[in-house]
Amino acid sequence: MIAACGCGTGMSAVDGKAQPQPLTPSSALSTRTTAGTPGPISSVDEARAFTDTHGFPIIVKAAHGGGGRGMRVVKAEGELEEAFARATSEAKAAFGNGEVFLERYIEQPRHIEVQILADKHGNTIHLFERDCSLQRRHQKVIEMAPSRDLDPAVREKMLSDAVRLCKAAQYVNAGTVEFLVDTKTGEAYFIEVNPRVQVEHTVTEEITGVDIVQTQMRIAAGEALPDMGLTQEAVKVNGYAIQCRITTEDPARNFQPDSGIISVYRSATGNGIRLDDGPGYAGAPITPHYDSLLVKVTARAAAFDDAVAKLTRALREHRIRGVSTNIPFLLNVLRHDAFLAGAVTTRFIEMYPEVLRAPQEAQNRGQKMLRYLSELAVNGPDPALGASGPHSAIAAPTVPKLPLARSPGAGGVCVRCYARCCTRLGG
Repeated sequence: MIAACGCGTGMSAVDGKAQPQPLTPSSALSTRTTAGTPGPISSVDEARAFTDTHGFPIIVKAAHGGGGRGMRVVKAEGELEEAFARATSEAKAAFGNGEVFLERYIEQPRHIEVQILADKHGNTIHLFERDCSLQRRHQKVIEMAPSRDLDPAVREKMLSDAVRLCKAAQYVNAGTVEFLVDTKTGEAYFIEVNPRVQVEHTVTEEITGVDIVQTQMRIAAGEALPDMGLTQEAVKVNGYAIQCRITTEDPARNFQPDSGIISVYRSATGNGIRLDDGPGYAGAPITPHYDSLLVKVTARAAAFDDAVAKLTRALREHRIRGVSTNIPFLLNVLRHDAFLAGAVTTRFIEMYPEVLRAPQEAQNRGQKMLRYLSELAVNGPDPALGASGPHSAIAAPTVPKLPLARSPGAGGVCVRCYARCCTRLGG
């Protein structure tokens, strides 16, 4: 079976994540696939038949969509019925189809993606890999390229398998081949193909210098990759890139989405910083009806630690007021010892829940002080704080007057151009 998200086109042998196909990666590729249902299922009885054979833990996945929706991890028989019902209900609401499929669940994997470009002339290349392991609710939060401390042999397996798979499927355009790497065994498992440009494509663009979106359009117009200077030998990795997704969510409240009006919006720039922004600006209404992503911030540097430093500085310089954001959480992750050491799996947040707590420095002291002074000037000291007596009188403001000259040479200025050297004073 070849898996795909069903969100795009360009793969003649793929139609939906759980649709059986004549290609069989487990026999054609060097990476393995996890045990899974041969096709989509729609009843809990079918799910039980799978677990009777393969056991637990398993993961239930929506068959016709992605983005972490319609996914549930089931660790025991007693959890199966509720998890299945929730996953199918969420999948139907999000994608219009409640079908799901099941896979054996790997406890602490790294989520590795290989970016692919393929043209209509049979040329297929990879743009190396990116690490998307840092997730919450199966939704990626921080991505980096290339992956750190990855076994070179495992990396080469995934890169070559991604190219071989897309060639066999006659894939055309940009796409992503996704793998899980079991941190306990080091084994890589193929999971799916996403036939589209993904949110995290920016880190791949930054380390390779290849504009993936533009290249996809040129491929669609019929151009060949070699004519664009894109051969496998020509694509090189240059440094490290890390991307953070700034969202209007409160991590301290289980990433509860926030809504309201953005009162202050100031983004950061600088050498090696890329912003892919969305609905963020002062006065912007943030409603609960759309995705919570405000802006993607990507940092690039020659060394990983330097990329972290640039990204940290950019996040600290962002000022977004009026709605909650996940910036304090992102900063906590970037300075966490485990993250800096490269010990990141899909269970990072679960293993280090301290990253969810907002640090003291994240409090909005400036806006709170302005609000307090305004309240004090208008309403006087707060009796609840021990104040007594009448409110202070508010003095009428004195409006300064512009000094107009009475005669040339008297040190005055022209009423037209305000230049002291002008002789047309008064006129």
